[in-house]
Amino acid sequence: MKQEAEKLIANNKKAYHEYFIEETYEAGIALAGTEVKSLRMGQCSIKEAYVGAEGGEMYIYHMHINPYEKGNIFNKDPLRTRKLLLHKSEIRKLSGAATVAGYTIMPLKVYFKNGRAKVLIGLARGKKLYDKRADIAKKDQRREAERDFKVRNLK
Repeated sequence: MKQEAEKLIANNKKAYHEYFIEETYEAGIALAGTEVKSLRMGQCSIKEAYVGAEGGEMYIYHMHINPYEKGNIFNKDPLRTRKLLLHKSEIRKLSGAATVAGYTIMPLKVYFKNGRAKVLIGLARGKKLYDKRADIAKKDQRREAERDFKVRNLK
């Protein structure tokens, strides 16, 4: 069977700036039919979204999926809580780690893999202001080095 490439729908760049990502997990999402059609059109935002455990299951909150334009009465609430499909051991591990102070579970990206909607979630620890400044300084140094390398190779 041929492996299909991932089709990226939404990416949470802010999570990488605000948090250190310790571990990542791939989870399926329980969606309604019109939500899947809307996702295929790229109508999704996970900027304010977060993941929480409740009753032995994981849910994603504040993930915005625009209503499908031809869905009329079948459209669901754009900000409704959606269930994540994970193994029990992963749920226990994530919910236990999230209870530790300073840790949270963030959605990092939403994509289609082999025709199924997936979300990449990460166990994240918040960055301090000096950590963010250090990351920006590293990025600037790397950009400057690439610029110098390009100039040297043009001569």
